[in-house]
Amino acid sequence: MTAEILRILILQTDIIWKDTCGNLKHFDDLLQYYNQKADLVLLPELFTTGFLMTPGDISTEMQAKAVTWLNNKAFNLNSSIAGSMIIKQNKQYYNRLICAHPSSDISIYDKRHLFRMEGELKHYSRGMQRSISVINGWRICWQICYDLRFPVWSRCRNDYDVLVYVANWPAKRNDVWKTLLKARAIENQSYVIGVNRIGTDGNGIDYIGESCVIDPKGNLLNDLIADHEKLISAELNYTLLKDFREIFPVLSDADKFTIE
Repeated sequence: MTAEILRILILQTDIIWKDTCGNLKHFDDLLQYYNQKADLVLLPELFTTGFLMTPGDISTEMQAKAVTWLNNKAFNLNSSIAGSMIIKQNKQYYNRLICAHPSSDISIYDKRHLFRMEGELKHYSRGMQRSISVINGWRICWQICYDLRFPVWSRCRNDYDVLVYVANWPAKRNDVWKTLLKARAIENQSYVIGVNRIGTDGNGIDYIGESCVIDPKGNLLNDLIADHEKLISAELNYTLLKDFREIFPVLSDADKFTIE
């Protein structure tokens, strides 16, 4: 049975460059006094390191610690919690979103579209499959940053209710960020959540946040916060989603396609 309300918590924050332990401590500090219940807690892309193009600099031991941290947080908060990190597997590196659930189950998604303009394509292997998790009956489709520019990959096939993008989206392209998030919500008749960081990374790239929660009609559900650390909460309403899809069934007329 699908819960009527899905409660979301976004952690919009700076990321300490190449410092897994420092970042985990900072997230601990942010969550320590949060006394409301969230069903899903969302962290930015590469939340343990920043958007790093030298993945070999990060020890697999530290990243294993981060996975354990996610599991512990999911249990202690009784919430699912997700963000992406560098994962090494079979001698290849992945920008991998990991969602830990209170049940101790884990969902993963490997970033499909790698940002060639910063060299991500040279240092990471791309994912080949979409990933959809079920949280309190809600179907969550995971995406990472640059995936936002590719609407075919995110097209709803009546298989998800919420589309989540975790990101390190630079300030200089922030208008694109907000425009595309709204477009993905409207075209897929889905809630869309964009989780972005703030601050300046080790490569001198600036980020201003403006994390978004958007309803299936394209309406923004939260105040946009620029250049400030913020815990952003929102509630998603399943009846609103279901009724809108039934009254205005755009997805029934969508073109069929395959992805290679």
